[in-house]
Amino acid sequence: MTPSSHRELSVNRRPTLLAAATLTAAAALSLSACGGDDSSADKGKDNDKIAGADTGAEKSASPSASAEAAAGRPKIELPADLHYSFEWKRTGDADRKAVLSDGEQFIKATDQAIANQDALDPAYRFYSEGELAASTEKYVQRFVDHGARTTGTYRFYNESVTVRGDGSATLTYCEDQGKAYNKYVKTGKVDKTPVTKKSYVFYNTVLKKNGAGVWVTQDMLSERASSKCQP
Repeated sequence: MTPSSHRELSVNRRPTLLAAATLTAAAALSLSACGGDDSSADKGKDNDKIAGADTGAEKSASPSASAEAAAGRPKIELPADLHYSFEWKRTGDADRKAVLSDGEQFIKATDQAIANQDALDPAYRFYSEGELAASTEKYVQRFVDHGARTTGTYRFYNESVTVRGDGSATLTYCEDQGKAYNKYVKTGKVDKTPVTKKSYVFYNTVLKKNGAGVWVTQDMLSERASSKCQP
Protein backbone atom coordinates (compact mmCIF):
# COMPACT_ATOMS: atom_id res chain seq x y z
CA MET A 1 0.00 0.00 0.00
CA THR A 2 1.46 3.37 -0.95
CA PRO A 3 1.58 6.42 1.25
CA SER A 4 -1.33 8.72 1.30
CA SER A 5 -0.33 12.35 1.33
CA HIS A 6 -0.48 13.21 4.99
CA ARG A 7 -2.85 15.53 6.68
CA GLU A 8 -6.16 13.79 6.77
CA LEU A 9 -8.22 13.70 9.84
CA SER A 10 -7.54 10.36 11.02
CA VAL A 11 -4.77 9.61 8.78
CA ASN A 12 -5.27 11.14 5.47
CA ARG A 13 -3.91 14.56 5.17
CA ARG A 14 -3.18 14.63 1.50
CA PRO A 15 -4.21 12.91 -1.63
CA THR A 16 -3.89 9.28 -1.36
CA LEU A 17 -0.28 8.73 -1.83
CA LEU A 18 0.22 6.02 0.63
CA ALA A 19 -2.80 5.39 2.69
CA ALA A 20 -3.99 7.50 5.57
CA ALA A 21 -2.49 6.93 8.93
CA THR A 22 -3.90 7.85 12.30
CA LEU A 23 -2.04 10.51 14.14
CA THR A 24 -2.64 11.39 17.69
CA ALA A 25 -5.53 10.87 19.97
CA ALA A 26 -7.59 13.10 17.79
CA ALA A 27 -5.34 13.55 14.86
CA ALA A 28 -4.41 11.81 11.71
CA LEU A 29 -2.21 12.19 8.70
CA SER A 30 -2.59 10.65 5.32
CA LEU A 31 0.21 9.72 2.98
CA SER A 32 -1.40 10.23 -0.31
CA ALA A 33 -1.44 12.95 -2.83
CA CYS A 34 -4.81 12.80 -4.33
CA GLY A 35 -7.52 10.58 -3.01
CA GLY A 36 -7.13 7.88 -5.62
CA ASP A 37 -6.27 4.21 -5.35
CA ASP A 38 -3.25 3.15 -3.31
CA SER A 39 -0.19 1.84 -5.10
CA SER A 40 3.19 0.40 -4.21
CA ALA A 41 6.44 2.34 -4.29
CA ASP A 42 10.07 1.61 -5.05
CA LYS A 43 12.47 2.63 -2.33
CA GLY A 44 15.28 4.93 -3.34
CA LYS A 45 17.11 8.18 -2.89
CA ASP A 46 15.74 11.55 -3.95
CA ASN A 47 18.10 13.59 -6.12
CA ASP A 48 15.61 16.33 -6.99
CA LYS A 49 16.62 19.93 -6.49
CA ILE A 50 15.26 21.46 -3.32
CA ALA A 51 13.97 25.02 -3.40
CA GLY A 52 12.28 27.19 -0.81
CA ALA A 53 9.83 29.04 -3.01
CA ASP A 54 6.09 28.68 -2.62
CA THR A 55 3.55 29.38 -5.31
CA GLY A 56 -0.15 30.01 -5.06
CA ALA A 57 -2.96 32.45 -5.45
CA GLU A 58 -1.69 34.40 -2.51
CA LYS A 59 1.70 34.99 -0.98
CA SER A 60 2.03 32.87 2.13
CA ALA A 61 2.31 34.49 5.53
CA SER A 62 5.60 32.90 6.44
CA PRO A 63 7.48 34.37 9.40
CA SER A 64 9.90 37.19 8.59
CA ALA A 65 13.64 36.55 8.83
CA SER A 66 13.80 38.51 12.09
CA ALA A 67 10.88 36.58 13.57
CA GLU A 68 12.46 33.29 12.54
CA ALA A 69 15.73 34.25 14.18
CA ALA A 70 14.00 35.40 17.35
CA ALA A 71 12.13 32.13 17.79
CA GLY A 72 14.94 29.95 16.45
CA ARG A 73 12.65 28.82 13.66
CA PRO A 74 14.07 26.18 11.32
CA LYS A 75 14.51 27.00 7.65
CA ILE A 76 12.11 25.09 5.41
CA GLU A 77 13.27 24.18 1.89
CA LEU A 78 10.95 22.24 -0.39
CA PRO A 79 11.30 20.55 -3.80
CA ALA A 80 10.82 22.90 -6.75
CA ASP A 81 7.95 20.73 -8.03
CA LEU A 82 5.91 20.98 -4.80
CA HIS A 83 3.59 23.99 -4.60
CA TYR A 84 0.93 25.41 -2.31
CA SER A 85 -2.03 27.72 -2.75
CA PHE A 86 -3.12 29.06 0.64
CA GLU A 87 -6.40 30.85 0.02
CA TRP A 88 -6.55 31.98 3.63
CA LYS A 89 -7.64 35.49 4.60
CA ARG A 90 -4.68 37.15 6.29
CA THR A 91 -6.85 39.70 8.11
CA GLY A 92 -7.69 39.99 11.77
CA ASP A 93 -5.64 40.38 14.92
CA ALA A 94 -2.00 39.39 15.39
CA ASP A 95 -2.80 36.08 17.09
CA ARG A 96 -5.09 34.99 14.25
CA LYS A 97 -2.41 35.79 11.71
CA ALA A 98 0.19 33.94 13.77
CA VAL A 99 -2.01 30.83 14.06
CA LEU A 100 -2.46 30.76 10.28
CA SER A 101 1.25 31.27 9.69
CA ASP A 102 2.44 28.60 12.12
CA GLY A 103 -0.26 26.15 11.00
CA GLU A 104 1.04 26.63 7.46
CA GLN A 105 4.61 26.07 8.58
CA PHE A 106 3.68 22.75 10.20
CA ILE A 107 2.19 21.57 6.90
CA LYS A 108 5.30 22.56 4.96
CA ALA A 109 7.69 21.22 7.60
CA THR A 110 6.05 17.80 7.38
CA ASP A 111 6.44 17.85 3.60
CA GLN A 112 10.08 18.81 3.99
CA ALA A 113 10.65 15.73 6.16
CA ILE A 114 9.03 13.59 3.47
CA ALA A 115 11.11 15.22 0.72
CA ASN A 116 14.27 14.72 2.78
CA GLN A 117 13.21 11.14 3.53
CA ASP A 118 13.93 11.88 7.19
CA ALA A 119 11.31 10.85 9.75
CA LEU A 120 13.20 12.78 12.43
CA ASP A 121 13.54 16.04 10.52
CA PRO A 122 13.65 18.78 13.20
CA ALA A 123 11.38 21.29 11.42
CA TYR A 124 8.05 19.48 11.91
CA ARG A 125 9.06 18.71 15.49
CA PHE A 126 9.49 22.44 16.04
CA TYR A 127 5.87 23.07 14.98
CA SER A 128 4.23 20.08 16.70
CA GLU A 129 4.41 18.26 20.00
CA GLY A 130 3.16 15.29 21.98
CA GLU A 131 1.23 12.51 20.32
CA LEU A 132 0.86 14.50 17.13
CA ALA A 133 4.62 14.75 16.72
CA ALA A 134 4.93 11.00 17.30
CA SER A 135 2.15 10.28 14.79
CA THR A 136 3.74 12.60 12.25
CA GLU A 137 7.00 10.70 12.59
CA LYS A 138 5.18 7.46 11.75
CA TYR A 139 3.41 9.19 8.87
CA VAL A 140 6.69 10.42 7.37
CA GLN A 141 8.30 7.02 7.93
CA ARG A 142 5.67 5.43 5.72
CA PHE A 143 6.80 7.60 2.83
CA VAL A 144 10.43 6.75 3.60
CA ASP A 145 9.63 3.03 3.64
CA HIS A 146 8.01 3.34 0.21
CA GLY A 147 10.72 5.62 -1.18
CA ALA A 148 8.08 8.20 -2.05
CA ARG A 149 7.43 11.87 -1.57
CA THR A 150 4.77 14.37 -2.62
CA THR A 151 4.69 16.50 -5.78
CA GLY A 152 2.20 18.82 -7.47
CA THR A 153 0.00 21.49 -5.90
CA TYR A 154 -2.03 21.53 -2.69
CA ARG A 155 -4.79 24.09 -2.25
CA PHE A 156 -6.03 25.19 1.18
CA TYR A 157 -9.27 27.13 1.67
CA ASN A 158 -12.33 27.76 3.89
CA GLU A 159 -10.23 28.41 6.97
CA SER A 160 -11.66 29.34 10.39
CA VAL A 161 -9.61 30.42 13.41
CA THR A 162 -10.74 30.68 17.03
CA VAL A 163 -8.21 32.06 19.52
CA ARG A 164 -8.95 31.49 23.21
CA GLY A 165 -7.83 33.42 26.24
CA ASP A 166 -5.87 30.46 27.64
CA GLY A 167 -3.28 30.59 24.85
CA SER A 168 -4.88 27.85 22.74
CA ALA A 169 -6.56 28.06 19.35
CA THR A 170 -8.44 25.94 16.85
CA LEU A 171 -7.78 26.11 13.12
CA THR A 172 -10.08 24.35 10.68
CA TYR A 173 -9.62 24.29 6.92
CA CYS A 174 -10.14 22.36 3.71
CA GLU A 175 -7.47 20.84 1.48
CA ASP A 176 -7.80 20.10 -2.22
CA GLN A 177 -5.43 17.27 -3.16
CA GLY A 178 -6.70 16.93 -6.72
CA LYS A 179 -3.46 18.17 -8.29
CA ALA A 180 -1.04 16.54 -5.83
CA TYR A 181 0.52 13.13 -6.31
CA ASN A 182 3.05 10.63 -5.02
CA LYS A 183 6.45 10.64 -6.64
CA TYR A 184 8.91 7.79 -6.19
CA VAL A 185 12.35 9.11 -5.46
CA LYS A 186 14.30 6.27 -7.05
CA THR A 187 12.59 6.20 -10.42
CA GLY A 188 11.09 9.69 -10.58
CA LYS A 189 7.75 8.10 -11.48
CA VAL A 190 4.70 10.20 -10.59
CA ASP A 191 1.60 8.22 -9.63
CA LYS A 192 -1.21 10.37 -11.00
CA THR A 193 -4.66 9.49 -9.74
CA PRO A 194 -8.08 10.82 -10.75
CA VAL A 195 -9.89 13.52 -8.78
CA THR A 196 -12.72 12.11 -6.66
CA LYS A 197 -14.68 13.21 -3.59
CA LYS A 198 -11.84 11.77 -1.54
CA SER A 199 -9.51 14.40 -2.97
CA TYR A 200 -11.09 16.95 -0.60
CA VAL A 201 -10.18 16.79 3.08
CA PHE A 202 -11.44 18.73 6.09
CA TYR A 203 -9.02 19.37 8.99
CA ASN A 204 -9.70 20.37 12.58
CA THR A 205 -6.52 21.25 14.45
CA VAL A 206 -5.69 22.45 17.96
CA LEU A 207 -2.69 24.71 18.58
CA LYS A 208 -1.04 26.06 21.73
CA LYS A 209 1.21 29.09 22.00
CA ASN A 210 4.50 28.03 23.61
CA GLY A 211 7.02 30.04 25.60
CA ALA A 212 8.85 31.10 22.42
CA GLY A 213 5.67 32.56 20.97
CA VAL A 214 5.20 29.75 18.42
CA TRP A 215 1.73 28.31 17.84
CA VAL A 216 2.48 24.59 18.05
CA THR A 217 0.00 22.08 16.60
CA GLN A 218 -1.01 19.54 19.25
CA ASP A 219 -3.92 17.67 17.69
CA MET A 220 -5.26 17.16 14.18
CA LEU A 221 -8.47 15.51 13.05
CA SER A 222 -9.26 14.98 9.39
CA GLU A 223 -12.23 13.88 7.35
CA ARG A 224 -11.66 12.79 3.77
CA ALA A 225 -14.52 13.39 1.30
CA SER A 226 -16.05 15.86 3.76
CA SER A 227 -19.17 17.63 2.51
CA LYS A 228 -17.69 20.87 3.93
CA CYS A 229 -14.98 20.89 1.26
CA GLN A 230 -16.58 19.62 -1.92
CA PRO A 231 -16.51 22.01 -4.92
